[in-house]
Amino acid sequence: MADCDGLGEAGTAAASPPAPAPGLSPRLGWRERLRARLAGTGASLWFVAGLGLLYALRVPLRLCENLAAVTVFLNSLTPKFYVALTGTSSLISGLIFVFEWWYFHRHGTSFIEQVSVSHLRPLMGGTESSISEPGSPSSNRESETSRQNLSECKVWRNPLNLFRGAEYRRYTWVTGKEPLTYYDMNLSAQDHQTFFTCDTDFLRPSDTVMQKAWRERNPPARIKAAYQALELNNDCATAYVLLAEEEATTIVDAERLFKQALKAGETIYRRSQQCQHQSPQHEAQLRRDTNVLVYIKRRLAMCARKLGRIREAVKIMRDLMKEFPPLTMLNIHENLLESLLELQAYADVQAVLAKYDDISLPKSAAICYTAALLKTRTVSDKFSPETASRRGLSTAEINAVEAIHRAVEFNPHVPKVEKPCQYPRSQHATLFQSQLSPTCLKYLLEMKSLILPPEHILKRGDSEAIAYAFFHLQHWKRIEGALNLLQCTWEGTFRMIPYPLEKGHLFYPYPSCTETADRELLPTFHHVSVYPKKELPFFIHFTAGLCSSTAMIALLTHQFPEIMGVFAKAIPEPRSSWNQETEREL
Repeated sequence: MADCDGLGEAGTAAASPPAPAPGLSPRLGWRERLRARLAGTGASLWFVAGLGLLYALRVPLRLCENLAAVTVFLNSLTPKFYVALTGTSSLISGLIFVFEWWYFHRHGTSFIEQVSVSHLRPLMGGTESSISEPGSPSSNRESETSRQNLSECKVWRNPLNLFRGAEYRRYTWVTGKEPLTYYDMNLSAQDHQTFFTCDTDFLRPSDTVMQKAWRERNPPARIKAAYQALELNNDCATAYVLLAEEEATTIVDAERLFKQALKAGETIYRRSQQCQHQSPQHEAQLRRDTNVLVYIKRRLAMCARKLGRIREAVKIMRDLMKEFPPLTMLNIHENLLESLLELQAYADVQAVLAKYDDISLPKSAAICYTAALLKTRTVSDKFSPETASRRGLSTAEINAVEAIHRAVEFNPHVPKVEKPCQYPRSQHATLFQSQLSPTCLKYLLEMKSLILPPEHILKRGDSEAIAYAFFHLQHWKRIEGALNLLQCTWEGTFRMIPYPLEKGHLFYPYPSCTETADRELLPTFHHVSVYPKKELPFFIHFTAGLCSSTAMIALLTHQFPEIMGVFAKAIPEPRSSWNQETEREL
């Protein structure tokens, strides 16, 4: 890809005239250069000209006399007027402060600053200096950063996503809250249409019905359409998949339906293999049937994992990875890592990491934190902060700390926490907790309450941190001292990357778009973790100080009107020329 880009740039350079040297502008004449210089100094010239005109007209306008009259008028005002004035100022500034605070927490920026940059800066001529030429190094860096942010903010399918009927719906029964957002479910609907439909669906009536079912927004309508497809064809695998995902209320029922889907899916897959070379439509149908079969086997492996048959789940995942190696985009290795950690087969976990923790492959929180967990495991049981500060870190401890720093730099949200989540004591809660394993896990260091992971995650974001901690916290707790070592060392990562949005240490700079994407993926009752923490804008501090100071002046004026009146009258009055002549005559 880099070679192609280089050839493209070389061809463009050969076809176009030679570019001017940096800092030179041969296309601009002396008039343009003069106009550019005058535009930069226009504001200061207008300010100086206004002051000079005001000074020249001070006698005709009688500025000193008018200022004296204004002072006399202000001295004649009663304290009640000052109380009303300062109280109104305090109220208005308080309303502005509340609005600015709400706007900042909702949109991450100051409303006054945004309006100033958008509307006032062009009027003052500030946009010309900020616009760089297309070929300049600054524009190249900006375009590269924007491309990197777009790739970093891509939303991925959660490899360990839960079952809607057996897990997400039970959460709604217990808490009365919806764990999935409309944006997340809409992405899942698009995935289902991509995986489970193709252009030849019109050849089979059951597939035509299921194509409409995947587009339905109402869950009862989707379930009804699945039953209609089964009436037309009892071997419709995608209909069983939909019922297992959304109608089954337990993992056992979901596994039973997935086994029926597997039987039908294998039959259809064998037929598609025999006809794949007849036409492009048959090849597309084979790809669709392959996606259906892989999805069914993967969900069966997850059912076995949730029901305690972990070795069976590991076998299904290994067979999938061997039979369909091109489908690495599904991240089945992350399911395998979690199951192997549950078996405490750390040598097998290391073998999987050796294959997938490669510089050419995309990283994830599961990869980075699992690598850190394996290195932490060798030293955590004997690690002590006092001993380490006294004698220094050993080689193994240094490797563990570096692995933790690498993981925290990739996703700094994983170690954070507040309080454990609480569920009501009821029959539904007991049944829900027995089905979800684990249900009430928290982030690794238990500084923030954990919710159910979404069906899609944003890498390096809060959604990925929730998805990782939901399944992997128990593996960290199982290793003695692992969380203690993480707690003692994870904050040291931020000293190596003081400006994470501009430059990273081992990874690209942290993307600035994660907060917006996580707010769309995570439910509204969850407090989204933001990194790096944004400082309060200047106008929030300014309005808060203005509101407090005016309120204090209003209170003092109301309580001590005589004293405040003395302070107001103590202000020296300006002596006009008319006053000076009158005093001279007297």
